Amino acid sequence: MSNNSVFNFGSRTAIVTGGSRNIGLAIAESFLLAGMKVAVIGSTEKSLASARKTLFRFGDSCEFWQCDLSEIVKLKELVGSINSRFGSIDVLVNCAGLLESKEIDNVTETDWDSVIDLNMKAAFFLIQESLPFLKLGKSPRIINISSNAGRMGGYASGSVYAASKGGLISLTYSLARKLAKFNITVNTIAPGTIESEMSKSLPNSELLATRIPLGRLGKTSEVAAAACYLASLESSFTTGAVIDVNGGMFMG
Repeated sequence: MSNNSVFNFGSRTAIVTGGSRNIGLAIAESFLLAGMKVAVIGSTEKSLASARKTLFRFGDSCEFWQCDLSEIVKLKELVGSINSRFGSIDVLVNCAGLLESKEIDNVTETDWDSVIDLNMKAAFFLIQESLPFLKLGKSPRIINISSNAGRMGGYASGSVYAASKGGLISLTYSLARKLAKFNITVNTIAPGTIESEMSKSLPNSELLATRIPLGRLGKTSEVAAAACYLASLESSFTTGAVIDVNGGMFMG
């Protein structure tokens, strides 16, 4: 994606959680190439340092914040500092996520809480804290990154992960209805198995491509392309949608 895109993005600011690695990093880079300003949120200084090396060429258009998003009390200050830095918040991408692939018998309450807290609870409360700024934003958009596991239960991923990603889809539907009156669109992307550190950590990851009709894993850039459409000015009549980027694993 480049600034020669058929889509228009305007002079807008996006928050991308999980933006220091994998899909989130690809989305942040695509937004920057399209001329947007991006606040990259990462959970560790190590991942943010790596992202800085990738995105350094964009200069002041990109800033980095380290935050444990599951600590809800930190979100208000985080959002306020981003708005102070860039002057607006127009697009929010909830991409941060925690994968869990345990068998049911081995899941602990701590496992459950950790996955739900980051994958769903943090997304909701970050949306809540961002709403005052999104209501004032230019063509405001909320984009939630779910998963094919949230559509069909998944193969290698665990039940808690699938539940959290399915919940994020339902949350998208609810918020899309409630926020339409503010002209805020809310949509979800449900990636299938994408080449990433996360997919490599799955058991029998080498077999995953055999379940995909297109016969390969997806690329982070292919998910980023869907995010660019949903962030664009041209997507203004798309809300409450789930865009599947999965090579045909789920069709419905």
